[in-house]
Amino acid sequence: MDTPARQDRAGLAPGAARAMFRSGLVTPTSGWCDGFAQANLIVVPRDWAFDVLLFAQRNPRPCPVLGVLEAGEVTGPLLGGGDVRTDVPLYTVYRDGEAAGTRTDLLDVWREDLVTFALGCSFTFEAALQEAGIPVAHIEQGVNVPMYRTNVPCAPAGRLSGPLVVSMRPIPASRVADAVRITSRYPAVHGAPVHVGAPGELGIRDLAAPDHGDAVRIPDGHVPVFWACGVTPQAAVLESGAPFALGHAPGHMLVTDLPNWQYQVP
Repeated sequence: MDTPARQDRAGLAPGAARAMFRSGLVTPTSGWCDGFAQANLIVVPRDWAFDVLLFAQRNPRPCPVLGVLEAGEVTGPLLGGGDVRTDVPLYTVYRDGEAAGTRTDLLDVWREDLVTFALGCSFTFEAALQEAGIPVAHIEQGVNVPMYRTNVPCAPAGRLSGPLVVSMRPIPASRVADAVRITSRYPAVHGAPVHVGAPGELGIRDLAAPDHGDAVRIPDGHVPVFWACGVTPQAAVLESGAPFALGHAPGHMLVTDLPNWQYQVP
């Protein structure tokens, strides 16, 4: 299945987009379904669910919880009758603290003891940046957003510990203050940046070599700006040797039925 043109995918309803993903379309979801929130996923067995919930509570910037499906549930208000096992473009499987491959659905690995956490995603506020005339490089360049593991440790919780993961968007230096102001109004989807400039201070050695996603061209006069990223709990699953977990593949999000304005504060 071909990926729709940028304008067409921006105007899609969430259910229509999820139907495309269910039918096998694999694509990053930044720029899809303008006006609707997107979500990260982390799915763990019931006996790890409290650890994830406590980890999210202690690390709200990278792990803002939008919703939780109880053990075995596959649908809920976030996805309007859809199926969390099939309606994301690409998933990652983790076994014994290692990434064990990607797949386009979770039907053959699903278990009735699995609890799904949906976490806020910074793709949600990108439309607001664009409406303010602030360019979003990975959308304009047609690639996945670059994401980096940092040297900043998250607060541990139970059996989970690991580093903060960040996403990066180069912002014109004259518009950085505007980007901070705009995104700070979306605390449920990571909110304001956690760092501006100087990637070395986060332990990032090379912006051209992201840990997830794709590198973007950084035009002259632009500053790298870093937001907390919902891949962080997946990094914790890896770091902590969790025996089994599932998640979205970085940049391939759950497009929800919930409007962006629900996550905007005055």
